[in-house]
Amino acid sequence: MFEFDPTRPKWQQIAEVVRERIASGEYPVRGLISEVKLEQEFGVARETVRKATAALRQEGLLITTRGMGSFVAER
Repeated sequence: MFEFDPTRPKWQQIAEVVRERIASGEYPVRGLISEVKLEQEFGVARETVRKATAALRQEGLLITTRGMGSFVAER
């Protein structure tokens, strides 16, 4: 289980991990980012994961298509 820093919001820490995975290539361009898998991996509620993905969308790292999911944006 992921160890959260109690001084920072969980969604920020999840966004940081996903950002690092995108940068390293662990999450490839056009690869699906599963909110359900992130929920399970980090042991958090869906809303927490959605805040993280929303932040990454604002940064231009993710593209979300309604009914399909969130995908790594092309750089």
